[in-house]
Amino acid sequence: MKAFISYSHRDSGALERLHVHLASLKREGRIEAWYDRDILAGDELDAEIKEQLESCGLFLLLVSPDFLASDYCVETEMNRALERHDARQARVVPIIIEPCEWAASRLRALKALPKDGKPISDWTNPNTAYLNVVQELRRILHHEPPASVPKGNTTAAPDKSDAAEQSAPERRYRVRREFDDIDKAEYRESAFRAIRSYFQSAIKELDSVEGLRGRFTDYSDTSFGCVIVNRGLGHGTAHLTVHGGRGKHHFGDVYYSFSEDAAENTANGWFSVEADEYELHLKGSVGFSHNERRMNPETAAETLWAEVLQQAGISYD
Repeated sequence: MKAFISYSHRDSGALERLHVHLASLKREGRIEAWYDRDILAGDELDAEIKEQLESCGLFLLLVSPDFLASDYCVETEMNRALERHDARQARVVPIIIEPCEWAASRLRALKALPKDGKPISDWTNPNTAYLNVVQELRRILHHEPPASVPKGNTTAAPDKSDAAEQSAPERRYRVRREFDDIDKAEYRESAFRAIRSYFQSAIKELDSVEGLRGRFTDYSDTSFGCVIVNRGLGHGTAHLTVHGGRGKHHFGDVYYSFSEDAAENTANGWFSVEADEYELHLKGSVGFSHNERRMNPETAAETLWAEVLQQAGISYD
């Protein structure tokens, strides 16, 4: 899906970070991001922007005080995006990057990202906020039907071939292939790194919450651990050790124990790398609630994080 990114040039740093975090979705062919830097020298700025406003099916608004203060961002880009959103021709997603009065604008009726509309700048680790944004975008892209194409000027009969091209839904092509042991090993290593990064960021975020404490520890290149303490409960402590890599114990590709610095020959559960005819994915161990779900590394990390929090008597929306 083609996404129009609307932003104030004063927020170019946030734009660059968003592009970094969108890399996986771009690589998978799930999203194509457009913003005004894609305009070539010599092109007419307003004409090109207006053309993209009419053709993109997704609008990502990087909302900040500077964005709301920009007449062009609000009156031209945001207002047209919301008109197409209301007509069910596109979807608008506000991404709050700095504290501002976005809830007093027309955006108040929309669900804002990151979680609860908390500005990215207020997160202990901004990468955690961007991860939440990307996870929600992935969910949107999975469920979103192709946007309808607005009707053009009907005073002249359009060329039939052009009309067919305009009304054709955007397609994502999947190519069958076989995955060898090297592909699976590389995916396992990548999945372990993604899960470790998720927990490292999540622990930093949790440690900033009053009444909670968290500590992340790297044991080696292929193992890490964390401990979570809920000071509101006498026994509100949870431990986790995660190992990556298939060893002699054959637990799985990424396996974990709910104990501190657990040995490699113990596991309470694991994620295994599996493949269908099109792509690699993870599946959880038998006996756990997530065992039948196929997951990407980020979803696996979020599922395991929720289990650890539950053991410490913590829940979150």
